[in-house]
Amino acid sequence: MELERAREFMRASHRAVLATTRSDGRPQLSPVVVGVGDDGRALISTRETAMKTKNLERDPRASLCIMNDGFYGQWIQAEGTAEILRLPGAMDVLVDYYRRISGEHPDWDEYKEAMRRERRVIVAITLTKAGPDASG
Repeated sequence: MELERAREFMRASHRAVLATTRSDGRPQLSPVVVGVGDDGRALISTRETAMKTKNLERDPRASLCIMNDGFYGQWIQAEGTAEILRLPGAMDVLVDYYRRISGEHPDWDEYKEAMRRERRVIVAITLTKAGPDASG
């Protein structure tokens, strides 16, 4: 599957499961909401203290299984390398992420304060592979 086709799917379907690697090598699976930035990276908002953040700091390899809103039907898997974007520099990306998925927030000052209070970060995944290319 072409990476741009995977990005198009993610622009319309935001429900996903993120797989990271625990320190003992086992997978850590987390339900997430995914978007796509202008630079083509998959974007996920999470907390600085979340296990997925800690796992990606140690091992930046990330895999996503993105599903349509109905769950059954079309889905894709995408893989890549993650970078953690932290506050205060991540605030513009957090705002952009929200807009891409949910539209305008009724109170941006309130949103930004919540992002600081929750110690939010952006996981930005540079995609390297997507599929499936075959079914069966």
